[in-house]
Amino acid sequence: MRPFPPMLLVLLLWAAGLGAAAQFGKISILFETLRATYGGQGEVALGLVVSIVGMVGLIFGTTAGLLVARIGPRRAIVAALAAGAAMSALQSLMPAYPLMLASRIIEGASHLAIVVVGPTMIAALAPEHRRPLAMTLWSSFFGVTYTILALIGPLLTPTTLFLGHAAYMATLAAILALTLPPDPRGTHAPLTNILAQHAAIYLSPRLAAPAMGFCCYTFLYVAILTLLPPETPETHRALIAAGMPLVSIAVSLTLGVRLLGRMSAVRLVQVGYLVAIPGFLILWAFWGQGAGMVAGGFLLSGALGIVQGASFASIPELNDTPEDRARAAGAIAQLGNLGTTTGTPVLAALLASAGPSGLALAAVVLCGAGIAVHALQKTRRGRLA
Repeated sequence: MRPFPPMLLVLLLWAAGLGAAAQFGKISILFETLRATYGGQGEVALGLVVSIVGMVGLIFGTTAGLLVARIGPRRAIVAALAAGAAMSALQSLMPAYPLMLASRIIEGASHLAIVVVGPTMIAALAPEHRRPLAMTLWSSFFGVTYTILALIGPLLTPTTLFLGHAAYMATLAAILALTLPPDPRGTHAPLTNILAQHAAIYLSPRLAAPAMGFCCYTFLYVAILTLLPPETPETHRALIAAGMPLVSIAVSLTLGVRLLGRMSAVRLVQVGYLVAIPGFLILWAFWGQGAGMVAGGFLLSGALGIVQGASFASIPELNDTPEDRARAAGAIAQLGNLGTTTGTPVLAALLASAGPSGLALAAVVLCGAGIAVHALQKTRRGRLA
């Protein structure tokens, strides 16, 4: 069989990322339906159905990077897609709560494998001159999926949505099994002394830098998307809710890709955080005023979209081997889930206790931390060179 064009394989891997994002999104848009079915278990139990997928990544993100480096990315992503398809098919039956929760835990492992393998294989497959575009495209998978689900989700029954997702994942598993290049032989990383390998990842200024910068992004972005629309005047609420993720995607795929051809990915992450700061200050200055909040929200979402794409582009920029890229992607999954899990409750508490000024100050500090951590890691890389 003739090898598939590399950029077609990149698109197929991105499509797998869309399926992984839908593992979160399908539950989010069906939350009220799940409440009717499982609400008797209590609010905490119901929330676990949504959040348990992210918790798997938070706990096992770096371990997944080590496992992918050992078993091979092709085998890992095909197995993950097949497992995700099986779990969605099971969920279509609305099983008893313990079985639903168990299916979500398995789905968390499936999701984690896909988001580790995706950027690893894309970095290896994309031609060098297309790599910034390919990595930025990968970074858009969550925003694109949530936009699609917001449009088609209300038109589908829960059973149709779950079964459609199962068919999508199964089809991609079959296609990628036939089209991805085979895993290399004899290069599997030893899976011994897990704690020591975790320490080695986070002590490395090359392996850890993408994840450490990305954590500040996930802490801010998901929280802002959640908290801003309810605080925006009703006349502008729909615009800011729908527009912010779209602006983020559009800016990262256009201006972000163009800038990656002119500067390093690490420098672009820092630039993105720097531009986001006035966006948060505009929000603070015009809090409660629809047009001002939309302007600030669009500016910071565009800037953070650049941070998102450049963070993934920094993985191959800083790491040469597939094994190291898998480890770096695992760290991104772990610290990204840490930011997603903690950002919304922390910023919501600050907003409630200190008002818009507290939220804006915390956001500016986080942007500064994103800039500083990359400056520190760059200095460390220079010393080790």
